[in-house]
Amino acid sequence: MTTTTSPGAGDMPLDVRRISQLLPHRFPFLLIDRVISCEPGKRLTAIKNVTINEPFFQGHFPGHPVMPGVLVIEALAQASGALVQLSVSADPNQPALFYLVKIDKARFSRIVVPGDQLVLEVEQKRTLKRMGLFWGQAKVDGEVVAEAELLCAERRDG
Repeated sequence: MTTTTSPGAGDMPLDVRRISQLLPHRFPFLLIDRVISCEPGKRLTAIKNVTINEPFFQGHFPGHPVMPGVLVIEALAQASGALVQLSVSADPNQPALFYLVKIDKARFSRIVVPGDQLVLEVEQKRTLKRMGLFWGQAKVDGEVVAEAELLCAERRDG
């Protein structure tokens, strides 16, 4: 996630244009459509609207479209990245990039299909030097469909 400008966490909700200021991902890999709440340094809730137009549905699976579980986890990682960016003051002279380095305790309890709205809830558990540990849950209609513990590490360009 490259830092450009840091839209304040108090400016809720954040639309996809504002999210693009926080994260380096772009179509078709930006997996957050809106940030609906953020408590800097603690938690964030975002939304991903899953539509039949998603490019991965062409091959996963023809005639029975299912969102790949790894992309649900990636959406949680992106929500974690947005939380980090909304929690620290941005220094545009030193853009930071965070990489997903570890996934633990991942569980999938239901498939995600076109028409679902993923509610992505992430909580920052702790910060270790230049790393952040997060717990995330993805829900559809209030039901947990996936959850995981995510470790992200910062890498400064230059």
